[in-house]
This record gives sequence, structure tokens and C-alpha cells, in this order.
Amino acid sequence: MAEKCYEVLFLCTGNSARSILSEALLNRRGGGRFRAYSAGSHPTGRVNPFAIDLLQRSGLPTEGLRSKSWDEFASPGATPLDFVFTVCDNAAGEVCPLWPGQPMTAHWGIPDPAAVEGSDADKRKAFDDAFRVLERRISLFISLPIRSLDQLALARKVAEIGKA
Repeated sequence: MAEKCYEVLFLCTGNSARSILSEALLNRRGGGRFRAYSAGSHPTGRVNPFAIDLLQRSGLPTEGLRSKSWDEFASPGATPLDFVFTVCDNAAGEVCPLWPGQPMTAHWGIPDPAAVEGSDADKRKAFDDAFRVLERRISLFISLPIRSLDQLALARKVAEIGKA
């Protein structure tokens, strides 16, 4: 029996940095077991250039990445989701749409690197820091024995990852 491909949505308000980084990371590191997307409640309409630079420096593809509304994933006919993770505190506090597939949700908030002011080096460091946290969380997530955990145990594990 073929292993299920889990559909994962990462949410943030602007969908320009953290959620984009998460999408790219999980799509590369998920080994075909996961298909990641990202969206925002109030998308900026552009991917942050520091996010693009970091992904390129990390050897991760950037083609097809775009800032988009979460409405794309809540509309009729949208892909049923297995997991939805908020990566910013604002999105976690907003009333989310009803997601197709009744996905498991968790909050994996991290500080917004796009909000950092200062030199380009300061901004790059903030993006690098956010990327490391997301990379660790995604690594923990993909190592979970999802199929062998009951819903309650899985919910507890994905919530704990947000504290890692």
C-alpha cells in the first residue's frame, strides 16, 4: 500500500516570510510524504526578498512561491488538508476559515524576521534564525510516526513541536 501524502498548510498574516520558508522546507525535506502550501489572512502580495535570498542560499527551490490568501484553501473544491500550522501569533489569534478535510491544527509561532529593522546583515540574521527554528520543527514533524499515533497523541506531538 502506498504511503499517504499529507497535505500541510502553513499560515501567517502576510504570507511573505515564515509561512513561505516553511512551505519550501517541508516540500524539500518531506521526501514526497508531504505536500506543503502557505497562505496568509492578509497577504502582502509578494514574497519577501530576504526569504527568497535565504532559500536560494540554502539550495531550496523558489519557483512557484507566491504570497496568497488563505481563501484559496477554504473554497469549494480546495485540496482537503491534513494539517494546518500557524507560524505567527497574529494568524493564530484570527478566526480561520473552515478547512476542507477537518485538519489537525497547531501553533508554531516564531518572531517575524520581516519586522526586523536595521542593516541588511541584521535582517539576514533574523531570517536565518527563523529558518533554523522552522527547520528544526519541520524535522521533528516529518520524523513523527503519523500513521501509528492515535489522534490525541498526534495532536499533542504537533503542539509540542511548536514549543521546540
